[in-house]
Amino acid sequence: MEESGTLNIRKNARYDIVTVSSMGVRLTPANRQPVEAGGPFELQSTSAETNVLNVSASLGLNTLVLTRFVEGSPIASYIKGELRKRNISYIGPDIPQGGPWGFRHQFNIADSGFGLRGPMVHNDRAGEIGRTIDAKDYDLKQIFVTDGAKILHLSGLIAAMSESTTGACLEVARYAKANGTLISFDLNYRASFWEGREEELRRDFRAIAGLADILIGNEEDFQLALGIKGPEAGGEGLVAKIDSFKDMIRRVKAEFPGASIFAATLRQVLSANTHLWGGIVNSGEDWFVEEPREIPVLDRIGGGDGFVGGLLYALLTGRDAEAALKYGWASGALAVTMLTDYASPVSESQLENIYKGNARVKR
Repeated sequence: MEESGTLNIRKNARYDIVTVSSMGVRLTPANRQPVEAGGPFELQSTSAETNVLNVSASLGLNTLVLTRFVEGSPIASYIKGELRKRNISYIGPDIPQGGPWGFRHQFNIADSGFGLRGPMVHNDRAGEIGRTIDAKDYDLKQIFVTDGAKILHLSGLIAAMSESTTGACLEVARYAKANGTLISFDLNYRASFWEGREEELRRDFRAIAGLADILIGNEEDFQLALGIKGPEAGGEGLVAKIDSFKDMIRRVKAEFPGASIFAATLRQVLSANTHLWGGIVNSGEDWFVEEPREIPVLDRIGGGDGFVGGLLYALLTGRDAEAALKYGWASGALAVTMLTDYASPVSESQLENIYKGNARVKR
């Protein structure tokens, strides 16, 4: 994996990567059983955005999540403890629960699927404290000026969660950008989050995309979140899909010329246990494609976040776009071998061996 820089990343900064996120917990049945079968469940601390940070945090970079917690909640205490274990720093106020029908951290209830039974995910987000996140919660001058941050990563999930989180993401992004921080934006369109807010979210997502240096998403994300005209109907198969994505990105670049890196995963599900996994990255006039290869899957949730996490780690450590794609591919492939929904690489060499297909025992 080559090492040559592609982005003008600031040198002196306390934080390598910062994100805004609503923290919650994930409940997963043991032994790949479906939720309705009951039995023992495993508990994890989770969010899409901290899943991305986890790759960099595991490999020794300094990471920070801006969030909110429920005051006095044992779930909040658990989440804080898990973030500390994962080398992810956090800033966020503790908000009074407001009684048993007040605030709480979201529950993500998901099984892993097996064979031809696909995974099922149920989000229980009523009263979610993260929906109240406000940019006023954070000392942005301290974070982005005094301390400094190299990359601010935002996801379309937190950006669309509520009017408050949308405004917070936009305000934080504008402040960070004005003070030398690069912006990464994974569009992550979710129709249920957009219902009834399509016009305002399209406007605000375009505003964040206009600040972005790194844009990540599939064709549907770019069309629905940013209003980019979709490709003409084309053929089937991998080549047609790649050509279609390239055509889409050319239109995105014309409307958002400030972005330097564009990326997407390529995934085909053969069964819950086996996927074809690939990716594509554009940098300037160069296109880099990892044609989908067969990978084993223990739990697919978080594979896309692993891809973004590996991509950003590589860019932060001076790799070029081609190498960043390889690290993204390997981190996503690692994530789906784990029961957590985030990848925790122990070393760069582990990722490099995954990319090479080298699964020999290390002694």
